[in-house]
Amino acid sequence: MKYETIEIQTGQGVGLIWLNRPEVRNAFNETMIAELTAAFSALEADPGIRAVVLAGRGKVFCAGADLHWMKKTGEFSFEENQRDAMAFGAMLNRLYALKMPTVARVHGAAIAGGMGLVAACDIAVASTDTEFCVSEVRLGLTPATISPYVLAAMGERTARRYFLTAERFPAAEAYRIGFVQDLVQPGELDTTVNAILGHLVQGGPGAQTATKDLIRSVAHSAMASGLIADLATRIATARASDEGKEGIRSFLEKRLPSWIAVAGGKKAQRKGAKSAKKRN
Repeated sequence: MKYETIEIQTGQGVGLIWLNRPEVRNAFNETMIAELTAAFSALEADPGIRAVVLAGRGKVFCAGADLHWMKKTGEFSFEENQRDAMAFGAMLNRLYALKMPTVARVHGAAIAGGMGLVAACDIAVASTDTEFCVSEVRLGLTPATISPYVLAAMGERTARRYFLTAERFPAAEAYRIGFVQDLVQPGELDTTVNAILGHLVQGGPGAQTATKDLIRSVAHSAMASGLIADLATRIATARASDEGKEGIRSFLEKRLPSWIAVAGGKKAQRKGAKSAKKRN
């Protein structure tokens, strides 16, 4: 499939999606939303993809909504705006629910919907030059569509400040509040992301999918008897699976599990072998 607003590169078990509208600071429009939705589905359907990275071409990661798109939505009816917002919300949820791990590579700026993309990823790495902003209230709007993901990433108390003030805050603050997990110099951004990917491709793909579902299920659940039973069922299912059995066998036999050899190639095999030696 040919894309107008994004670019996809694949290799070594990784799908790299570039937001590719640098002339407008990678701002969203309806075309980019549709193309991102299609790209997420295409990568998830590819059995060779173990992780997805989301990045931005040019000077910033994503500056939020495209001005021309915003002008057009201002002339929409309620029903048209609802359909438009549903498309954006569905795209974010598609990213959030991907079966494989996702990493946001963030630089320059992540504004409004751009923050939604970062928050919907499992892991976020930002360069020290990045600025963040939930800017909607200054436009007389609310950050409704991105709110579930950004709230989960920064917490309710912090969200109250940044949702209501719409002030910009630096990467150091994003790291302090837990919105991003790693903060690095601009020149170290790719090295850090690649190091994380090196760890991710060593995990069992089925186990990672199940673990993502586990996190979503447990994050806001009370520790009641029903939850305890559900967790017991989840681990029993994992232990009884072919992947679980292979993982345990490979550990006991002091060898790499089959999924590393398939997904990571010789480099990952060497790295995995070193890790296996260290742990044994």
